[in-house]
Amino acid sequence: MNMTESVKNVRNSNLGYPRIGANREWKKALERFWSNQIDEDQLTQELKTIRLAHLAKQKEKGIELIPVGDFTLYDHMLDTAAMFGLVPERFEYEGGEVSLATYFAMARGSKQAPACEMTKWFNTNYHYIVPEIGEADPVLTVNRPLQAYLEAKRELQIEGKPVLIGPYTFVKLSKGYAASDFESVLNRFIPVYAVLLQQLEQAGAQWVQIDEPSLATSISRAEMKLVAGLYERLAQAAPGLNVMLQTYFDAVDLYSDLIGLPVRGIGLDFVHGGEENLKSLQEFGFPADKVLGAGVINGRNIWRSDLQDKLALLQTIAAIVPYDRLIVQPSCSLLHVPVSVRQEERLDEALRDALAFADEKLDELSVLKQAVNEGAESVTAALQSSRAALDRLAQSPWRKERQDLTARLAEQPSSRHLPFHERQAIQRDKWQLPPLPTTTIGSFPQTKEIRRARQLWRKGEWSAEQYDLFMKEQIREWIRLQEEIGLDVLVHGEFERTDMVEFFGEKLAGFAFTQNGWVQSYGSRCVKPPIIFGDVRFVRPMTVGETLFAQSLTNKPVKGMLTGPVTILQWSFVRDDISNREVAYQIALALGKEIKALEQAGIEMIQVDEPALREGLPLKKEHWDEYLTWAVESFRLATSNVKDTTQIHTHMCYCEFHDIIDAIKALDADVISIETSRSHGELVASFETNVYDKGIGLGVYDIHSPRVPAKEEMVRMIERALRVLPAGLFWINPDCGLKTRGIEETVASLKVMVEATAEIRSRLEQYA
Repeated sequence: MNMTESVKNVRNSNLGYPRIGANREWKKALERFWSNQIDEDQLTQELKTIRLAHLAKQKEKGIELIPVGDFTLYDHMLDTAAMFGLVPERFEYEGGEVSLATYFAMARGSKQAPACEMTKWFNTNYHYIVPEIGEADPVLTVNRPLQAYLEAKRELQIEGKPVLIGPYTFVKLSKGYAASDFESVLNRFIPVYAVLLQQLEQAGAQWVQIDEPSLATSISRAEMKLVAGLYERLAQAAPGLNVMLQTYFDAVDLYSDLIGLPVRGIGLDFVHGGEENLKSLQEFGFPADKVLGAGVINGRNIWRSDLQDKLALLQTIAAIVPYDRLIVQPSCSLLHVPVSVRQEERLDEALRDALAFADEKLDELSVLKQAVNEGAESVTAALQSSRAALDRLAQSPWRKERQDLTARLAEQPSSRHLPFHERQAIQRDKWQLPPLPTTTIGSFPQTKEIRRARQLWRKGEWSAEQYDLFMKEQIREWIRLQEEIGLDVLVHGEFERTDMVEFFGEKLAGFAFTQNGWVQSYGSRCVKPPIIFGDVRFVRPMTVGETLFAQSLTNKPVKGMLTGPVTILQWSFVRDDISNREVAYQIALALGKEIKALEQAGIEMIQVDEPALREGLPLKKEHWDEYLTWAVESFRLATSNVKDTTQIHTHMCYCEFHDIIDAIKALDADVISIETSRSHGELVASFETNVYDKGIGLGVYDIHSPRVPAKEEMVRMIERALRVLPAGLFWINPDCGLKTRGIEETVASLKVMVEATAEIRSRLEQYA
C-alpha cells in the first residue's frame, strides 16, 4: 500500500485509560482509605500520583489528544452527579461541593442510608452508579473536567482533552423522573453544561470530548431533534471550543442527523457497528467543516489488531474524509481492557504475541499514525509482526481441530421433559420446603485467611491435601452457620473460587488466564477475565467434590453452583474468529455435562447463574431477538437434560427485568433470583404489568453495601412482591453473592433476612 503520494497529517487520540493502575494501585489506595489506614489527604496524593503517571505514559507513547477527567474516585457517572449536586435527600446533603464521605456513601451506602442503584454500562461488564435526579435542579458545584485540564497542563505540560458524559446520555441513564418529562429534565441540564464548557473555553482548552454513547442506541427522530437543540445551545455558549461528540459500542442509526450537529468533531466506532457506520459514511458523506474520530482499534477486547487491515480501513475512510481531518483512536475508552501485556510471562508464546492490552493499543495507534504520515514502509516490521502473530494463533491446534458442533447439539435436548407447573408440583413434594424458602446466591466471605491459603497452594507451599483440608473446614463452618441462622436451602460457600467465571475457565479446555489482566467491574472491585482462545470442552467434573462434601454435613438441601454459558462468555475476553453464539453453545454443552455429573452424585438442586444475560443485549432493539434466541438456547442446552425432580435455579442482578421478561420465561428455570433492594424494590414493578408464573427469588438486601439492613426494609420489599404475585412462587435471598462482605455483617444480615421472612410467614394468609 503506497500511502506517501501526498502530505498527510493524521492525528491520534485516546478516549480513556484504565484507572486501576498496572498493579491495581488505585484499588488498593481506595481500600486502604475505606479501612482507615490512610486519611483523605493521603488518598488524594496517592491518586494524583497514579493519575499523572497515566497521563505521562500516554504522552510517552505518542498520543496527541490525551484524555483528562476520565480518572475517577469510583465511577464517572457518580462523578457527574456529584459535580451537579445531585445527591438524594437520604444523604442529608446541604449544598456546595459534595464531600468525600457523601460521595462514597452514595456509592456504597452508609449506616443511615442505602446506596444508590448500580447497573451495567450499556452492554459491558462495567457497573455505574445510577444518578437520582428527582426534582432537584443541577448546579455546578465544582468543574472537575476543568480541574483535570489545569492539573495536566501545570504538572506535565500536557494540553489535555477534557472528557465528560454528555447531557443526553447522562439524563437518559438517570432515574427519578417520568419518561414523559425527559425533555423538560434535559433542558434543566443545558445551563450547567453551558457554564462548564464556557469555563473550559476561558481556560484555553482546545478540544473537549463529550461522550454520548446513548446516540448509538435505538433513538427516535424526536429525540435526535432534542439533541440537536441542546447542542445548538451549547455551541452558542462556548463557540470557540472544539467539541468532539463521541459515540461508541455500536453504529449510529440517524447518521445524517448526527453529522449536522453543531460540533467540531464526530467520533464513530468502526469496530462495533463498524460496517454500518462505514456504510453511512459512504452513503451520506461527511461535512467538510468537521473532524472524524475513527475508532478503528478495538477498545473492548484484548486481541492484537491486524494493522495492515486497519490501514486499509483508514484508506477507505480517507476516500471520504481526508487524512488531515481524521483522528485515529480506539473504538471506546480503554477502561474495559487490562493495562499491559508485559507482565504476562506465563502465557503460551503464540497466545501472548496475539494480545494487546491498553498500552499495546496505544502503541498500535502510534504505528497507524506513522504509517499514514510517513508511509507504510516506515513501520514495515510492526505491520508484519501483527499479521504474523495473528496467523500463528489461527494455525494453532487450539483452533484448527474444531469439533462438529452441529452433531453435538443434536445429541443434547434443549427443553425440559415436563412443563414448569407439573415439575413444580413434583418438586414441592420432593423438597417439602416452608413457604418463602430462604437461601443465598452462592458465595460467602472470602477472608484474608482464605485468600492466603489459595496463594500458598498456588505457590506450592501447601500441598493439595493441605489445601483441600483447609477448604473443607471452611465449608464445615459455614454449613454450621447457615443451619444456625435458619436458612432453608444451603450452599457450600464457593471458598475455592477466586471468581465465578475464572474458576470454570480453569477447568475447561479452551481457556487461558493472565497474571495481571485486571479490569474494573465496579468501584474498587476488579476482575481478571479469562481468555477464550480455543474450542471449549468439558474435561472432568468441576464442582461435584465440594458440593457433595457440603451435602454430607446436613439434612437440608445444598445447591450445586455453576456459572451459566452466557455469563462465562460475556465476562471473558472472547476469541473473535467465530461467532459468540457458537462459543456460547460450546460452553453450554460443557456445562451440561457438569450438571449431569452433579445430578448423578445426588445433587438435585442446581443453580446456573446468568447475571450477564441482560447486559449482553445489543444496543439496537432490532437485534435483540437474534441475541436472546441463542442466549436462551444456550441456557436450555446446559440445563434441560435433567430429571423432573431436579430443580434448576438461576440468578440475575442489576438488570431491567421488564426488558427481557419473555426471554427469562423462556429459560424455563424453576427459580430465578433477582435484585430488588438496590433499586429499592422497583424491579417488582415488572410483575405488575407482566405475568410471570415460575419461582422467583427476591433479593431483599444489597450485598454491595457494608450496612446491615433493618428488618422493616426487607419486610416492606417482601410485602410489595406479595401484592403482585402468589406467595407460592417466592423465595427470599440476598441480591447477589456474599464473597466481598465481612463475616460479621454477613451473619447479621442473613439473620435479619430470616427474621423478616418469619414475620411474613406468620401472617401469610393476609396475602392469599
